[in-house]
Amino acid sequence: MTSETTAKKDIQKLQRAIVDGLEDVKGQDIVVFNTETLSPLFERVIIASGTSNRQTKALASSVRDAVREAGFDKPRIEGEDNGEWIIIDCGQAVAHVMQPVIRQYYRLEEIWGQKPVRLKSAAEKAAEARAAAKPAGKTTRKGVEKEVKPVDAKSVARKQAKAAAAAAAPAKAPAKKATAKTAAVKTPAAKATRKTAGSAKTAQPKAVLPKLVVNKPKPAAKKPAAAKKAAPKKKA
Repeated sequence: MTSETTAKKDIQKLQRAIVDGLEDVKGQDIVVFNTETLSPLFERVIIASGTSNRQTKALASSVRDAVREAGFDKPRIEGEDNGEWIIIDCGQAVAHVMQPVIRQYYRLEEIWGQKPVRLKSAAEKAAEARAAAKPAGKTTRKGVEKEVKPVDAKSVARKQAKAAAAAAAPAKAPAKKATAKTAAVKTPAAKATRKTAGSAKTAQPKAVLPKLVVNKPKPAAKKPAAAKKAAPKKKA
């Protein structure tokens, strides 16, 4: 980083500190002018108005505190006794806090106002403050930065418990499926058994009643013919 870049950042930081100090006490009509080409003694002239001696003194005190908090040397202050026109010499920048009548009479804007410096609006400052308050996020393909939420130990513990439950769930699922399949297999077998039993009952022959047998008299036995011829004939 070159010395010019460092000096530019320093003057911007000093300018911001002075303007912040003026805005904290509600300074009116704040303007900033770049005087690099007009004077070798300072690079910025800042002018603001205060409605009373009390407010101009409060503005000067606020600027002094803001400059010191920003890391710069304590500025020199002139005209703080009467409060009509207070000059705050901050080295590279000089701030003029004036009452409206004195400001209209001397018209410092016509002397130093060749290069006005644009000040950021309240909306722009609020947007910068919100951006600075957000933690670093992940950049997507579209370049949109997503906000990263702070880690909550309780939420992490709940997520881990859910993950453990989800990991244990698949082991139980096959058992249920197997049971369902077993039931599906058993059901046809039971049906087949019932069918077989039914068919067995149907195919069983009917009981045959025994027939009654009537005893008939046996016929007389016939004598053999040889015996008849052998019998002697009786004489007359």
